[in-house]
Amino acid sequence: MKKFWKPEYLVSLAGCGLIIYLLFVGPFIGVADNGDFLRMMNTIGLNYYDTAASYTDQFFNFSHSRFAYENLFRGFYPSSQILIVLVPRLIGGLIHGSFFDVRLLGAVYSLLLLVATWLLVKNNARGSYVTGLLLGAALLFVFYDIGYLAYFNSLFGEPVSMVFMLLTFALGLRLTSQEKPTTKGLTLFFIAILFLVTSKIQNAPIGIAFALIFLRFMTLDGERKWRKLALRFSIAIFLVSIVMYVTAPKELKHINLYQTVFFGILNESPDVKGDLQDLGLPERLEVLAGTNYFQTDTVIKQDDPSLVPDFYDRVSHKDVLFFYLKHPGRLIDNMEYAASNGMAIRPYYLGNYEKSENKPAGALSYTYSGWSEFKNKHIPHTLGFLSLFYLVYFAGALFQYFRSRDVRGKVAGELLMLLGLIG
Repeated sequence: MKKFWKPEYLVSLAGCGLIIYLLFVGPFIGVADNGDFLRMMNTIGLNYYDTAASYTDQFFNFSHSRFAYENLFRGFYPSSQILIVLVPRLIGGLIHGSFFDVRLLGAVYSLLLLVATWLLVKNNARGSYVTGLLLGAALLFVFYDIGYLAYFNSLFGEPVSMVFMLLTFALGLRLTSQEKPTTKGLTLFFIAILFLVTSKIQNAPIGIAFALIFLRFMTLDGERKWRKLALRFSIAIFLVSIVMYVTAPKELKHINLYQTVFFGILNESPDVKGDLQDLGLPERLEVLAGTNYFQTDTVIKQDDPSLVPDFYDRVSHKDVLFFYLKHPGRLIDNMEYAASNGMAIRPYYLGNYEKSENKPAGALSYTYSGWSEFKNKHIPHTLGFLSLFYLVYFAGALFQYFRSRDVRGKVAGELLMLLGLIG
């Protein structure tokens, strides 16, 4: 029984209690759909439970615990989220065939979060009971905030990225703490990275960095066939990242480009026509400056066929890179804008409650929201503060790297630096 008093068990038990209280006891807490659910619903065979609901009830204002069953793969959205959602969806069909309760999915995310928490505390307490409890308390305060947990009871892809990011670094740091790391542990590390990288198209570039990390893992003194396995995983995650990006649906690429140019570069630009000229785009597109892809009141519709030759086929991220190299001040301006709007970890415009709870439209749950509210209201929303934070963080990671006398410590430092780059 003594082992259950260890920090990793106490923290995980506390985390389990928080999850049950916040997500499974009392009123249903989720996150309202902003239109993103449809691509995953079409893939894994779900539909809105109340198809007669008004637009404002279906989207933005209220969350939904029930979804109707439909045929699988009416569409396809490439993401590791498919596997995470499909398992509880199939189990749900056996338990309750009339509707899918999204809390089954929330339970899967919760289990993964608890495993990550247990691993992080167990392998990074450095033999200190107090350190283990402090680390656990920090994890509970930050990652068990309702701003994060509410996503678990939804079809958004954010929980996949979060739990597998935690699992990735938990498993990676575990390997660097072992004198003789195992191929089983390396395989689990690879699986976690695979789920993280393929959870969203935006995560694909991360795989390139992890491919390099696997090359560094080859230098560790692991079990038999360790080096060969690490090399194979390096090649595999590199190829997966490339394929993930190259085969991304055209619509997603269009959304990314549109947001980058019209809602990024041209948003509040002092010289819209000049910027369009620098990007090699026609002046007629100036009417789209400051708009986003999801607006319905744009002068030129985002899917207008004329935008294909005039915009989507004419500009690329390479052009964006060269634009910012030519106008570094504009890059800093946009970074400052991102810093001023990037502290919120939850979408304040999406409600958390179901309509049946008789809460005001768009009402949010603030139970156990200490971290999200502190981050949003009290941490400086400035580029200067973020720069200072990352300076201190990377200084600490570099200190860990250079003070380590063995390869394991240096690889751990590199993992921490990669965590900082991912953000």
